[in-house]
Amino acid sequence: MRRFTRTLVAAALTVTVVAGTAGWASGNSQQPVTGAPAGTGAWRAAGLPDPQGMTPVQVADFFLGLGRERQQELVRSHPGVVGNLDGAPLALRYQANALVSGGRWAGQQVLAYDPRGRGQAVLVYGDLARAAHVAVVVPGSDTDAGHLDGLVRKATALRGAAGARTAVVAWAGYTTPVGVGLDAASGELAEAGAARLTGFLAGLRTVNAAEPALFCHSYGSVVCGLAAHEIKAKDLVAVASPGMRADDVAALNTGARVWAAKDPTDWIDRVPNVSFAGLGHGTDPTDPGFGARIVPAGDADGHDGYFAPGTASLRTFAAIARGDVR
Repeated sequence: MRRFTRTLVAAALTVTVVAGTAGWASGNSQQPVTGAPAGTGAWRAAGLPDPQGMTPVQVADFFLGLGRERQQELVRSHPGVVGNLDGAPLALRYQANALVSGGRWAGQQVLAYDPRGRGQAVLVYGDLARAAHVAVVVPGSDTDAGHLDGLVRKATALRGAAGARTAVVAWAGYTTPVGVGLDAASGELAEAGAARLTGFLAGLRTVNAAEPALFCHSYGSVVCGLAAHEIKAKDLVAVASPGMRADDVAALNTGARVWAAKDPTDWIDRVPNVSFAGLGHGTDPTDPGFGARIVPAGDADGHDGYFAPGTASLRTFAAIARGDVR
């Protein structure tokens, strides 16, 4: 009975403190943005193939069968769809999203932009098609199209440390929790995010991008954990993780190497690693029993300090991205 009571208390604590946010505000319930891109109705009305039923490979084949002039017509007439179709040519997606976003991220390559809800965006640093190495940064709570500063800092720091031969993707491609609340303690948003991440990475394969290393921060590591069995990645790095909804590395069912980082000053360390009645995300990936390779993070500062220039964690992340560690 005492053990059961402790589990209930731990689950209650999880509701109040587990989240990928530096603040301690109340959480607001979020509805995940899913399904076909904005503008799909007009696309279908024009007699074009339904994006909802197309795989990234089918999307790639569709565009391959079009002439350059027709491709440009679709960019102009349906930018919201073209810019968000996993499998579409990168250059067309960049063009389309520049139109839809109205230059919101001037000078940056925008691989996806969905204005629905709080907004989602995917920014690319480097030449994704030709880079020898690709890294994807998957963020935690409070990240959306209007709040990308923290994610951009992480992505640009990783690019700077990894070097010009590594392209880095800042992937704010799912609906994240806001603040601390039930969304952050549950897996609903992570499940929707995992489906979107899986589609995104499948799209990268169609353009022959290098097999990526994923750097999954806080609630983003829950997303990566749920997607792990379906995605192809060379490395999966759980950073400041509340748990990956898996008991151990074997339960992730992935061929990727699995890493974990947590610094001693991170408040995430006070989150109970339980899973009860759908709340909580399970085992701490830095627990020896989980079986992940440990990234040194003793000189990181707090929940968001892992990508700070000069830290051992960032140096190790860069080496992982480049494939320099075995």
